[in-house]
Amino acid sequence: MRNNSERDAASVEDLGASACWDLLRTVSVGHLAVLVDGHPEIFPVNYKVDHESVVFRTGEGTKLHAAAGPAAVALEADGTGQGTRTAWSVEVKGHAEVLEPSPDLMTGVGLTLFPWQAGHKDYFVRITPTAVTGRRFKITSPLTWWSHLDDPARAGLA
Repeated sequence: MRNNSERDAASVEDLGASACWDLLRTVSVGHLAVLVDGHPEIFPVNYKVDHESVVFRTGEGTKLHAAAGPAAVALEADGTGQGTRTAWSVEVKGHAEVLEPSPDLMTGVGLTLFPWQAGHKDYFVRITPTAVTGRRFKITSPLTWWSHLDDPARAGLA
């Protein structure tokens, strides 16, 4: 008989790169992780998948300068399978470069990449991956996590 941790591990599906790219195309917001003064910082970004890279728009500031620096970056995005009680998480690790504005950029991925926040977002940044990983798993019923502390009388709160 398998214990709970073995069952939990068996319910996690490691995803191949192709499946990861397909999932990344289904959402438009991810979290960009960069190093700022030697410390990790995380920023929400609107992005688009462009072939097998990720492109986002940003303005002048910390995010742009950190992403354009020499350190590696990561972008993480999550989603759920509608009606399937599954969730997924994909991570793209690699290096970022600020793109030069061009007609090809603006008629391609730039045409449909709109930031949520107002202001000048004149810079396009491409993350070229060195690794793309992901996993999908069943969403556990909230009843699975019930404990005696959830009972107010037993927890001394009643």
